[in-house]
Amino acid sequence: MAPKMRPEDILMPTPAGVCCKRGGFYIDPTRPVEKALITHGHSDHARAGHGAVLATQETLDMMRLRYGENFAGSTQAIGYGETVTLDGVRATFHPAGHVLGSAQIAVECNGLRIVAAGDYKDVGDPTCAPFELVQCDVFITEATFGLPVFRHGDPDGEIGKLLHSAAVFPERAHLVGAYSLGKAQRVIALIRKAGYDRPIYLHGAMETITRYYESRGIALGDLRAVRDAKKADLAGAIALCPPSALQEVWSRRFPDPVSSFASGWMRVRARARQRGVELPLVVSDHSDWDGLTATIAATGAPEIWVTHGQEDALVHWCTERGLKARPLAIVGYGDEDESDGITDGKTGETP
Repeated sequence: MAPKMRPEDILMPTPAGVCCKRGGFYIDPTRPVEKALITHGHSDHARAGHGAVLATQETLDMMRLRYGENFAGSTQAIGYGETVTLDGVRATFHPAGHVLGSAQIAVECNGLRIVAAGDYKDVGDPTCAPFELVQCDVFITEATFGLPVFRHGDPDGEIGKLLHSAAVFPERAHLVGAYSLGKAQRVIALIRKAGYDRPIYLHGAMETITRYYESRGIALGDLRAVRDAKKADLAGAIALCPPSALQEVWSRRFPDPVSSFASGWMRVRARARQRGVELPLVVSDHSDWDGLTATIAATGAPEIWVTHGQEDALVHWCTERGLKARPLAIVGYGDEDESDGITDGKTGETP
């Protein structure tokens, strides 16, 4: 009788990312490899220079927007629920709920299933497919907000704070710092869900990816470029920009702006103060502590691998509950670019 297969016989953590030697591929590699399966389009997970890239169509499109047509030697689009077999190893893509096109990748061989979740969240988001729970033997999770202090709360309530402030200060513009891929579009959709139908203004770095979301059927209402607006038009307006732009000369074109930032990190008030944020909004595209722990428990996996973030606390939580857990300590995840580098060369803003 053949010995039982170990998880490390299918996927092996390496400094370049998680590697499947049997299937000849890596998942979200941090350096160029021959074949890469990519979970989503953020720049810390989706890099250029691979020989072949397999990902959802949306992720491939986002990589093309960022890196150009020749970002990989070849590409293959994989739909949700679709399985591809690579040298006897089956890889199936499932929604991760992180951003448009984000996927968990379930890798199976000889009856053993490992799910690499990439970045994910377990709460509703009108701009992407909801997280799909996949039962597995090993669950590979992130831990960006892997501390009990991080409980994100109700995103609709956070957007309510923004709209209340806009109503109380109708003469002031409200600048919302948000990552350009995923967060910005979700914030816009939540603002629309709350009934706000006035124009929303976009920093140039937001335009290309936001228009792409619209092309995929995500309705975001009346959106306008900041560069085309007069200062008088921006009084009382809501505008979205990369977080770094909140402190740049660019922001001076707005009348007496209220500085806001939509991020899970805004749960830590010291971070908001350090950034000079007047109106912190706790809105995250990552699972919070409760979401991480609930998801881990629900997968039924007896073994947990933690890729990046607050690994120690989550590993401790797992071991306290009788799960086998280990940090992978892969360097290079968790530092997605604020603007995500997605522009068309014509939308950059000037002072």
